[in-house]
Amino acid sequence: MNRQPHAKSREIIVANAIEQVVGELRLIDVADYIAFIRLEHFACLSDLVDSAVELFFMPGTLRLGHGGEAHVDWSGSPRIVLDLELRPPGVTVYFQLTLSEAGNSVVVNYVSFEKPGEDPEHNTALLEAVIEEARIRKVEPMAF
Repeated sequence: MNRQPHAKSREIIVANAIEQVVGELRLIDVADYIAFIRLEHFACLSDLVDSAVELFFMPGTLRLGHGGEAHVDWSGSPRIVLDLELRPPGVTVYFQLTLSEAGNSVVVNYVSFEKPGEDPEHNTALLEAVIEEARIRKVEPMAF
C-alpha cells in the first residue's frame, strides 16, 4: 500500500480519539481475545468492542470490522490486532488497532469521505471535527 503524506496525521487523530476506548479494551484478559479470535467467535469479540465503546461514542460510531488476529508464540508476548471501523457521520475510517505489552498502535488503511474536498488537509480537519461530534460527553450540572 502506498502511504499518503496525510496518513500519519489521520492516524494520530484516530489514536487520540479512541484512547479511552483502548483503555477499556485493555481491561479484557488477553486469553479472551485469543480464544474468540482462534475459535472465530467474532460476534463475542464484537460485543466486547461495543461494550468498550458505549461510554464514549454514539451508537454505531466505532465497531469491529472483519475480525482480528492473535499473534502468540512461545518466545514473546501476545499481540492482538483488531480490525475496526470508525463511522462518524459522513466519514468511514477502516483501521487496525494493535494491543501489545509494549503499547498500542493504530494503522489507518482507508478513509472514505461522503463529500470529500479537494484539499487533503481540509478532509483531515473534517475527520477530526466529525469524530468530536460523535463523542458522548458528560453533561455538567447547571446548578444544584
